[in-house]
Amino acid sequence: MKPDIWFNGEFVSYEDAQVHVLSHVIHYGSSVFEGIRCYETDEGPAVFRLEEHMQRLLDSAKVYRMDIPYDLDELNEAVIGTIERSGLRECYIRPVAFRGEGPMGVNPLGNPIDTVIAVWEWGQYLGEEALEKGVDVEVANWNRMAPNTFPAMAKAGGNYLNASLVKMNAVKNDKMEGIMLTTDGYVAEGSGENLFLVKDDTLYTAPTGSTILPGITRSSVIAIAEDRGYTVEEKRIPREELYLADELFFTGTAAEVTPIRTVDDYEIGRGRRGPVTKELQDAFFDVVRGGNDPHDWLTFVDVPEAEVTT
Repeated sequence: MKPDIWFNGEFVSYEDAQVHVLSHVIHYGSSVFEGIRCYETDEGPAVFRLEEHMQRLLDSAKVYRMDIPYDLDELNEAVIGTIERSGLRECYIRPVAFRGEGPMGVNPLGNPIDTVIAVWEWGQYLGEEALEKGVDVEVANWNRMAPNTFPAMAKAGGNYLNASLVKMNAVKNDKMEGIMLTTDGYVAEGSGENLFLVKDDTLYTAPTGSTILPGITRSSVIAIAEDRGYTVEEKRIPREELYLADELFFTGTAAEVTPIRTVDDYEIGRGRRGPVTKELQDAFFDVVRGGNDPHDWLTFVDVPEAEVTT
């Protein structure tokens, strides 16, 4: 049985969580959303950086002039309540706010705002072996959108049409993912992940001005790397620098910290997870699975362990 869904302040069954076919979001992509994980840590189930994710949801909504009728504390409590009601000690969390049924047309201001939180079980986004062996990727032939076209700092549903084109092409070309370039040819990010490049034990990542989504896992990995004495630099990265990297890895809620072994069939480093990636990966999982949380990133939830019957 699938978990109940929080829908505009009330819990409804999975089957009853429906929208009208004339909802604005279906026709015009008018939604903002988040992806969050709850981990089974050694200290119990905990949500990773809940408040930062929900604040970004509110920020994305503000950019798109969507007045979500719940404040940050109410949204945080709704996430916690949805997880606890689900009985899942580890899950993916999807809060989404969207424009519902109302006047049809590009102008969305007359449409109501619906707010939903759902949870489900979701394993490794890029495959079970990806965290150790890495993934094969390509440079996408679709660019990341240009500045002042779409607000890249907002996590909006419509933005992901761009990402879907990149992902579909990668899959059809027998790759796991695509890396998008900016319209002026510099590295931006993956279809659903931020990107880090390691060279001579220094980490490089694209700046927010390269129309990337400022990822919360990205900022976490920067903090973890700096805690360990690494230099992290935001800079514009030319395409060919990818091929010459010692290591490359993706970060994201779904991807976590995933090494890249090839780009456009160029072997990266030794063609497998490198030592810096492994160190940062281990440190990240020490927080989200070990519960060792010096930055206060975990929000613990009360989900009883399932009874074992014999």
